[in-house]
Amino acid sequence: MATETVRGTTVTLHFDGSRCIHSRNCVLSHPDVFVPNVAGEWIHPDAVSAEEVELIARNCPSGAIRYEFNDRSHAEPAPVVNLVHVRENGPLAFNAPLRIAGQDEGMRATLCRCGASENKPFCDHRHVDCGFTATGEPAERKSEALAQRDGLLQVTPTRDGPLHVVGNLEVVSGTGRTLDRVTETWLCRCGHSANKPFCDGSHRKVGFTADGE
Repeated sequence: MATETVRGTTVTLHFDGSRCIHSRNCVLSHPDVFVPNVAGEWIHPDAVSAEEVELIARNCPSGAIRYEFNDRSHAEPAPVVNLVHVRENGPLAFNAPLRIAGQDEGMRATLCRCGASENKPFCDHRHVDCGFTATGEPAERKSEALAQRDGLLQVTPTRDGPLHVVGNLEVVSGTGRTLDRVTETWLCRCGHSANKPFCDGSHRKVGFTADGE
């Protein structure tokens, strides 16, 4: 699916439908900017202020919506704390400077944890179709505060296995509870771990297959 790009007077918006998980933050918060269910043009960056457009984009958990100021005056800032939210019955929502499978992927991405996505490692909303169930409120692990909480986060999908994550990261629940603080971890993406969101080796038992390193 091609990325749609709409240039406004001050800000340009990019929409990548292959990354969209239909959280609907955009159409619910500003249906004047992202107009649902219309034929033709549906993205209108000049409908609100440039600062409001920036906020809309940054509230998109999947990174399907990205923005840039036309004068290149400033880019999306890196978060002060790198986070991954465990979404109820859904994907892992990262907010950090991301390098995924060796590619720079901006600050936001939702990665599949049901095992059914046809756009791995990214979520494509198939967790709904396959009836995936997994709590967004798993038990907390005892962890110490990180010496540094930001910086580059490298996510490597392993072949037929989990996501190998290296970098400063706080794993948080859907309601924002800190579940763990790590500098390296393996996160389940086969959908079968009994210790979600963390890998427990179940991918080998169920014969999970996926591209990776």
